[in-house]
Amino acid sequence: MQKVFIKTYGCQMNERDSEAVASKLQARGYELVSDEAIADVVLLNTCSVREQAEQKAIGKASHIVANRRKKNQKLILGVMGCMAQNKGDQLLNSLPEVDLVAGTQQFHRVPQYLDSLIAAKSDHQAGKKPRIVQLQEEMGSQNQIRDHLPQSTVKPSAFLSIMQGCNMKCSFCIVPKTRGKERYRSIHDIVHEAKELSFRGVKEITLLGQIVNAYGRGEFPRIKGKSPFVQLLEELHDVEGIERIRFTSPHPVAFGSDLVEAFVRLPKLGHYAHLPMQSGSNRILKSMKRPYTTERFQKIVRNLRTACPEIRLSTDVIVGYPGETEEDFNQTKAAFEVAGFEMGFIFKYSEREGTSAAIHPDKVPQDVKERRNQELLTLLEKQSLASNLKLVGNRMEILVEAEARKGNGDFLGRTKCFRKVLFPGHQDLIGELIEVKIEDANHSGLRGIPD
Repeated sequence: MQKVFIKTYGCQMNERDSEAVASKLQARGYELVSDEAIADVVLLNTCSVREQAEQKAIGKASHIVANRRKKNQKLILGVMGCMAQNKGDQLLNSLPEVDLVAGTQQFHRVPQYLDSLIAAKSDHQAGKKPRIVQLQEEMGSQNQIRDHLPQSTVKPSAFLSIMQGCNMKCSFCIVPKTRGKERYRSIHDIVHEAKELSFRGVKEITLLGQIVNAYGRGEFPRIKGKSPFVQLLEELHDVEGIERIRFTSPHPVAFGSDLVEAFVRLPKLGHYAHLPMQSGSNRILKSMKRPYTTERFQKIVRNLRTACPEIRLSTDVIVGYPGETEEDFNQTKAAFEVAGFEMGFIFKYSEREGTSAAIHPDKVPQDVKERRNQELLTLLEKQSLASNLKLVGNRMEILVEAEARKGNGDFLGRTKCFRKVLFPGHQDLIGELIEVKIEDANHSGLRGIPD
């Protein structure tokens, strides 16, 4: 039995893709292992959003190859996902030991590609090294990310992919190139998968899509003023056993009033929303090709906080985008404070070849990017701490996910607003919804005791 090690880089969608590949491999008779040193096959599921992510994957591949050369061990090395799609045959120049390059619409075919490589290697005596490079688009590939790992590995929370691709044209983003145009699964298939997950003990699902709240646009009709995405939320809300529903990552342009109202109407919808701002400067937003203004963005924030006062908001911000002046950055800081974000991902702009921003001549020096990044991180920590401290003394329901990483008898749960809570517990609580009293807080989370 061939042993396979999978390493995943990047976003939650990549995690979900890796899980689906792992499930298909197990069904094919492969054995999944958590130690790359004993693997016959190593698969790297890669990210291209930032250059650093690509370099990490390339570095990892080089390290694995070097170790195997020292030990004179045979290995099949595969690179999947966004970097594979972005670089294609170029990868074979920088990583000549790679056997498989599989793009973002080829995940479901990885097991058969490995079968072919293993057969070819066993028959291969001399001559050209067998390789497979598959990057082509495939109709219906969005429907293939539906397999989950066996019952023994099921967790209380699960990712559920509802679409692939992106139709936006953000100047800094390479995702439309690596993931292709938007393609949607049917509501029926998504609900069926949710029911299967519920049957296996999953209580919380997180819907995944590049612009998840744009689900179905232009393909499925609005019904009674509700977008296809809100229709999907309503259908999932009726699935017995699913207690919480989340989604990521949405886009402000698809955050309509029907979605805001859903946070009031649908009790299972988590009191948490990720709302990528990217910049608080209208001038920079226009340069980024983000089709909204700061004023429009803040209106969405106000509407959400008014409709659901308990909601917790997170965001994405890019600092040091080409042409960003100190005034632009100060506007971003001000907008960040007005929105009151309690969680966020602050990125220093990373130039990506193939994007329109890459040819922008007005680059921001690295030291300026670093300073702006630290300033926003400091502001975020302050806002997170203030928000969390307000919850001390409250009783809150949490879904118990796992034993805490540092152990010490602590377990980890999450509130409906997606805050981490550490508390003293035991294994039998994993997967249960329990109430805890919040006794302490810091900027990264809460601490409580079960009632």
